[in-house]
Amino acid sequence: MHMHIYNKPITKMIHHVVHVTSTKAELFAIRCGINQTTNFNNISKIIVVTDSIHAARKIFVPSVHLYQVQLAAILSDLRNFFNHYENNSIEFWECPSHLKWHLHNKVDKETKTFNLTPLYPCKTSWDFSKKSESNDILKVWKMTFQASDIKGNQFLDLLNDNNNIIELTYIKGGLWLKVFSHSNSLCARATRAITNHAPTGKYRLRFFPREEFKCLCGLYPIESRCHILYECGRFNGYWNPKRNSLSHFIMFLETNLSAFTFSDFLV
Repeated sequence: MHMHIYNKPITKMIHHVVHVTSTKAELFAIRCGINQTTNFNNISKIIVVTDSIHAARKIFVPSVHLYQVQLAAILSDLRNFFNHYENNSIEFWECPSHLKWHLHNKVDKETKTFNLTPLYPCKTSWDFSKKSESNDILKVWKMTFQASDIKGNQFLDLLNDNNNIIELTYIKGGLWLKVFSHSNSLCARATRAITNHAPTGKYRLRFFPREEFKCLCGLYPIESRCHILYECGRFNGYWNPKRNSLSHFIMFLETNLSAFTFSDFLV
């Protein structure tokens, strides 16, 4: 937390906290700044510059939430500040990190070079604890998924734009769902293709051996996912052969609306 009066630095504070959320840390910094500012004489206007305006908004939310201890202290200081002189005011300015404001960069640099060893490194903050625990769960899940029969040999590994296999993630619905979640039918067909639980001849051969399993194009004895994606003349509406990448895979499905659908239900 840096404090300036008439663009001149007055004081700064770096405070080490343990096991708190980023919102609580932001509110604590605002609390300290307002508390010290209101102790100066002849201060009629306070400007709080923050890159977490969503946290600052919670100061004026009357509902019950987890940050009321911080808010009570902030509002108490502001009440005294406003009662001292009726024209006193406070403003909150949002300054996102990507704008690279020189004072913001200075604070960020000083914070990152602050080398206090925490008492509990694994719990530097609540956010870090959650992220660390989630990452550990994902690592175990990936190992289990790759080394066992849970994945199976039918799972379609899709690539990203850098030709790397798409990794699992829990952020914002993952990397697959957000690409085709706008359409229920597209999501259903993509899921069938990825898991290979699709109405293809190869699938019917596994579960319904008495049914017809050859491809309707007449050029392949067993209709398979690979044949549909790369070879079958019935699905030639999309010319790009790179259909193992997520983007081209979705474009193929959007162009060939009958791919991976039941024969009596075309989308």
